[in-house]
Amino acid sequence: MRLIPTVEDFVSDPITQRYDDMVNPPGLTNFLGAAQADHDITAVRSVNFAPISHGDTVTGSLWVDGRLFRSYGEPVTIQWRPDRVVRSARLGDLALESTTVTPPGVDGVVVDIAVTNTSGDERKVRLALSVASTVTQAGPWRVPEPPSEPNTLAPVPGRTALLGRAATTAAVSVQGLDTDGARAGDRSLEVDVTLAPGERYRFGYVHVIGVDVEGVLATYDTVVADVPGQVAAARELWDDTLRAAFTPGNDQFSGHVPSLETSNDALRRLYWWGVMGVIWFRRDSPASHLDRVYDTVMPRYWQATTFIWDFSLSSMIHALLDPVPMRQQIEHWIALDIHRHFGTEWQTGGPAGYWYSVNDYAMIRLVRDYVRWNGEPGFLDVELAAHDGPAQPVAAHVADWATAWEGFRKEHALADYGDIDNLLECVSSYVHEVASLNAANVWCMRAAADVAALRGDDGLADDLRKKADALLPHVGELYVEGQGFWHARQPDGRMLPVRHCYDFTTVGMTIAADLPERRREEMVEYFVRELQTPSWMRALSPYDDDAAFSVRPDHQWNGAYPAWPADAARSLIELGRPDVAASWLPGLARTANQGPPGQAHFVEEAAEPLNGGAVKSPPQFPYLIDWACSSAGSWSALVIEGFFGVRPDVDGSLTVSSRLAAVDPDAKLRGLRAGGKLVDVDADGVTDSQGTHSSGVG
Repeated sequence: MRLIPTVEDFVSDPITQRYDDMVNPPGLTNFLGAAQADHDITAVRSVNFAPISHGDTVTGSLWVDGRLFRSYGEPVTIQWRPDRVVRSARLGDLALESTTVTPPGVDGVVVDIAVTNTSGDERKVRLALSVASTVTQAGPWRVPEPPSEPNTLAPVPGRTALLGRAATTAAVSVQGLDTDGARAGDRSLEVDVTLAPGERYRFGYVHVIGVDVEGVLATYDTVVADVPGQVAAARELWDDTLRAAFTPGNDQFSGHVPSLETSNDALRRLYWWGVMGVIWFRRDSPASHLDRVYDTVMPRYWQATTFIWDFSLSSMIHALLDPVPMRQQIEHWIALDIHRHFGTEWQTGGPAGYWYSVNDYAMIRLVRDYVRWNGEPGFLDVELAAHDGPAQPVAAHVADWATAWEGFRKEHALADYGDIDNLLECVSSYVHEVASLNAANVWCMRAAADVAALRGDDGLADDLRKKADALLPHVGELYVEGQGFWHARQPDGRMLPVRHCYDFTTVGMTIAADLPERRREEMVEYFVRELQTPSWMRALSPYDDDAAFSVRPDHQWNGAYPAWPADAARSLIELGRPDVAASWLPGLARTANQGPPGQAHFVEEAAEPLNGGAVKSPPQFPYLIDWACSSAGSWSALVIEGFFGVRPDVDGSLTVSSRLAAVDPDAKLRGLRAGGKLVDVDADGVTDSQGTHSSGVG
């Protein structure tokens, strides 16, 4: 049983598409920036390495015998793994294949291309790549699409390459081929080849960007000299990174994640999927104001932006894998006004976007997870200034966030969280007084009370717990009796029933133990009846009145955001039905077949599954979904906190409430850092580094 994955463990199922099908092409990263494959054999797009951006420009499109390849209408098969994208197609008697990578340490992309003559006759063929360049040097990037500007293109003397120069900035790109006999035109690179029967011909396309012409040319020369070597180096980079992530004391991360021993393939696959999906967003860009950061979506939208909400959904993995940049990110957000933006762009560290009403809850989750997994209660005493006040201990900020909801109350006892853009953006009825965040307020005050008690402030702790208990019945007022879902109360007092999964997941993960048994049963029945699908889930019930409002699948009837199924399974466990969650895992694991979790996947009714897995939703209008999202860590949390039931607390105590009987009674976590100590965990509890076993309290 292997405990550490390699790139081979994440090879996607092949997906075949014709030009501009509703397919989300895969992306690549070398932790400096990102690029995306496009809809043919060789083309790439969104080649962006802050502060240099190509926008969403497509370049490197293939031409065969003077005709654009995609105009032939031949299907292309695409397969991803962390280090590469492999594309293949047939065009008459030609077999075409390419391997695309983002080489280590290079602001750019490489495509290694092979053409094979499958006929019994000699074949002459002209191969060409059309070149586009729109690079610009810009920062900050505060809109979804990275910037671009017009460029000039000119051949580079002594090289089969074209140099793109920006009109108003110092940005440049160099794009060229590595093969003898190739030539550069005004906006194309081409080579004539004569192939014997069965002969295979390879050549490489290199695309490098930057701001210093001589430096970019020097990088280009190094890369173009050994394109196959760059492909091999990309694999080595990713295998080394994955190995480090699971190794205590490694030299790549400030922490590590535990190894999972299990005979349950679905459990293992989803656990690894979550870890890899967080690593994919690591950025070690010299352009970062915050040193190492973690992006949120990519490769097409919101590059160089970290959303508080999404970061918090992977909070446990950030705390275990890389606590140093997590703490730096928390401290940075404390200094900004979290009630005025949804995150930060990391080139300047400045705010991005409008307010997300989840931010208070998200910040408490982040601080609590950092402290409890790392055994760092001293962080609560660190004095930091918010945007509008003097320095105060982090614990005081936690108390402020926990009671911020009181400032959002209007005519009723619950907090009013505003309009559509402050919440789910594409569900028009999910506005104002929603059950999810008001239930979270109960949890937040209890979490803040634990922090206050740890620091000896028993008066504040008692006050927060009393407020939480007083708020709880008002949350219950929103429940739709007998139905399992909740209302959203409007400012005029109207109660709109909203069958959205965010109420199910958040209520279940925050106040499940406070709900009457029958209400818990009804919530599970509703989830199974209206939201759960074989390999994914609907974010909104198709029976909801708002189901016709939007087709954006991260929060509507036709799909779900990637953290929602993981958190829904966590909610099922907390509501007392780990068996329902466990039986769902094989189907969910089939969806871990297309690279890291997408910003949304379609349910089976909306799009044909890919080898039994829910397909990633496309980027085109009206869906506007990016290929990957950083909330992947919620899947690993489902395993560790959900099924293993590991519960470290801020005071250093550690309990285990195992639900492994539903998935694998013999499963073990090796090398879990909880409360700052390395332990192993199984169904019977915790074993520490001295081999001492406890039933769960340490």
